[in-house]
Amino acid sequence: MKAVFISYNQSLTFEVQQILRDLNIRGYTQWLDVKGSGSVNGEPHEGTHTWPEMNNAHLTMVEDDKVEPLLEFLKKLDKKSEQQGLRAFVWNIEQSY
Repeated sequence: MKAVFISYNQSLTFEVQQILRDLNIRGYTQWLDVKGSGSVNGEPHEGTHTWPEMNNAHLTMVEDDKVEPLLEFLKKLDKKSEQQGLRAFVWNIEQSY
């Protein structure tokens, strides 16, 4: 099992949730109004007058075989809207109950 953390411009919320639905990924935790800045060339999303945009984030636990399809869909969404910003990170889950 893997944990996938997805951080994205809040304007992409519907698309991210649709990807999860399309892959039948039901369980997730969502954070709204997350502040941050991209590490490569992203502008800050701080919710301020200067940087008004904000991010959202999802954390979901998925079976190993769903990781690659999820990342592929997310990469396509990011390429389609590069200026918005989207990143996904994958961790191993050692145990759960």
